Amino acid sequence: MTVLPDDGLSLAAEFPDATHEQWQRLVAGVLRKSGKDVSGDAAEDTLSTALEDGLLTRPLYTARDAAPDPGFPGFAPFVRGSRAEGNTTGGWDVRQRHTTADNAAVLTDLENGVTSLWLAVGDGGVPVESLGDVLDGVLLDLAPVALDAGGEVEPAARELLRLYGERGVAKDAARGSLGADPLGHEARTGEELGFSPVAGLARLCAEEYPGLRALTVDALPYHEAGGSAAQELGCSLATGVAYLRELTEAGLSVEQACAQLEFRYAATADQFLTVAKLRAARRLWARVAEVCGAPGGGAQVQHAVSSPVMMSRRDPWVNMLRTTVATLAAGVGGADSVTVLPFDQSLGLPDAFARRIARNTSTILVEESHLARVIDPAGGSWYVERLTDELAGAGWEFFQWIEGIGGQAAALRSGRLGEELAATWEARSARLAKRREPITGVSEFPHLAERPVEREAAPERPSGGLPRVRRDEAYEELRARSDAHLAATGSRPRVFLAPIGPAAAHTARTTFAANLFQAGGIEPVTDGTFADSGATEVCLCSSDALYEEQAAAVAEELRSAGASHVFLAGRPGQYPGVDSYVFAGCDAVAVLSATLDRMGVS
Repeated sequence: MTVLPDDGLSLAAEFPDATHEQWQRLVAGVLRKSGKDVSGDAAEDTLSTALEDGLLTRPLYTARDAAPDPGFPGFAPFVRGSRAEGNTTGGWDVRQRHTTADNAAVLTDLENGVTSLWLAVGDGGVPVESLGDVLDGVLLDLAPVALDAGGEVEPAARELLRLYGERGVAKDAARGSLGADPLGHEARTGEELGFSPVAGLARLCAEEYPGLRALTVDALPYHEAGGSAAQELGCSLATGVAYLRELTEAGLSVEQACAQLEFRYAATADQFLTVAKLRAARRLWARVAEVCGAPGGGAQVQHAVSSPVMMSRRDPWVNMLRTTVATLAAGVGGADSVTVLPFDQSLGLPDAFARRIARNTSTILVEESHLARVIDPAGGSWYVERLTDELAGAGWEFFQWIEGIGGQAAALRSGRLGEELAATWEARSARLAKRREPITGVSEFPHLAERPVEREAAPERPSGGLPRVRRDEAYEELRARSDAHLAATGSRPRVFLAPIGPAAAHTARTTFAANLFQAGGIEPVTDGTFADSGATEVCLCSSDALYEEQAAAVAEELRSAGASHVFLAGRPGQYPGVDSYVFAGCDAVAVLSATLDRMGVS
């Protein structure tokens, strides 16, 4: 409906509104020029992008893509935020993670923008007995502390509570989380923990420490095992419900039990999916609380952490861009606390520069971009609202599957949850191998001559449960083989790129081939002749038209010069003398691994 301005003049009054069908016809016309004869919904489907969990991103969203009413911030179903004021009063809580007993680093963070601490305690972290040293000089009534103590949660929690008392912090002034997460610990290590000590801590917090939460529902183990967004949501709901059952059996009311939980999710560089995931998580937990008889207790407290899975070890500087997008998404999605992992955390202990960049990422987004001044800025977007709704449906379905097989503990111990996560990761690995999901600096635009970034070794993290995966792992293995060959022989494995015709004909495919081979640590040689290149394999690069005319002859000539394997950059065809083809969408990992095998690079 067109609303006329006060003077009654509407410049668009004589133009009828365009319809969805008219847009589809225009799309079909463009697609027809590219050889795709489709129309109507099929034309729109051609431009759609498939996501995990059976979701689809369409090219156009309109008012007809309606989603359920998200409500208002601070009110059920809490889609638009758990608190009415959102993060407008001072931005989100900037929570920095520390894994070593480095008091100087802790104080530096707090003095320069960090507002709370996330401490790994016990196995792979700060010794429990060193907790006081790490927190020396920290104003515990101002800086919330969140513990991640795994199997040592009870002694770590008791030590933190002792420090509060010793330093004169009033019980109602203590803020943070004791971080108990028995099922998360089991997912990480395979070790089963009893719930009785956790229930005792929860009762203590409920009765004496109103600002402390005893438990954390950590979805990161499932994300790091290769799970999708919906699987992450489903696992968090199933874990949260399991904890509600245990806490109510221990004597807490449903409202008290809900108040003891903090939820932790991964924030990825897929900004819209992250925004939708955080919004969907609040909606789903509100539904759980409602069904359990505590609709007022369904305001989920969220801690978002930039995804460890997306972090690369090669060209780690690109991680700064990834974490910036992830932090933006976490803030827009309404996370209460946000942890930005330092760009070098995959390489070992982060240095001071990396920690500074990590904390400043939030500072810039809050203080300079004013991202927190608007509550739920993505709300009302037809795309975001629809994606939130669809993701909530997929997450609820996975939650029901877990409950149907006996709950989170049973799903973990039977191995069925691990199988589901592995199947999701296998499908994603295929997209990574084909570079359908590109990794800048790794599978796209790799730099073989980059100087490696070296860091002090980090403490070994707990293991023995679900695997930890990384997007770059297949390419990292290839690059490691190349590095070993360089160290042993003084040079990297090489492939000669043989251009055919003028630059206008071969430049695009020469660039493509060079990019692909470098992703596997294979150095492309473009200067001189094949005989002078030191390579044993060659790749022809040109246009389809020139391939038809010259590919066979050039391939024969190169074989005569000693080439043992001839690639052609382009779609597979029938060219005599050509052994294999490299093209957009080919399995780059398989091609590169086989190439290194032939070259004797172990």
